[in-house]
Amino acid sequence: MKKGILGILLFIAWIFLTWPFKYGIDWQVILAGILISILVGMIFGEGFTESPHKFFDIKRYLWAIGYIPVLIFWCIVANFDVAYRVLHPNLPIRPGIVKVKTRLKNKSALTLLANSITLTPGTMSVEIDPDGFLYIHWINVKTDDIEKATEIIVRKFEKIIERIFE
Repeated sequence: MKKGILGILLFIAWIFLTWPFKYGIDWQVILAGILISILVGMIFGEGFTESPHKFFDIKRYLWAIGYIPVLIFWCIVANFDVAYRVLHPNLPIRPGIVKVKTRLKNKSALTLLANSITLTPGTMSVEIDPDGFLYIHWINVKTDDIEKATEIIVRKFEKIIERIFE
């Protein structure tokens, strides 16, 4: 099932990527898309996802679309924070690595959370512990407490990611 869903998603992506370059869809383009999608699906299907049945839930796609503006908003806020710290004459930074806890269990969800934290300026994911802990390098450590650091760094992303993947 994993291989089939990956093949279907790849074929849909193939169609969207090749359609604008032609005035219509040619049978050769469709045939090449089908063959390549099947081949890639067979090779990489097992490592694709743990629960392929979740791909058929439309609400997950809507939450994923809604996640994009949230990520953009927090990236903009963090950009201004980092710019303030860099341009301030006293350079008010207190760098360090903090340990935060997440409720997420799905590997894809953890990966998205870690990447979202890394994309946000001033923070960078260093390690994901199998017990649900993330180690984050933070440009201005506001607290060493796990719960408070989790609330500041993780919770803004975690709520939506949980709806997408779990």
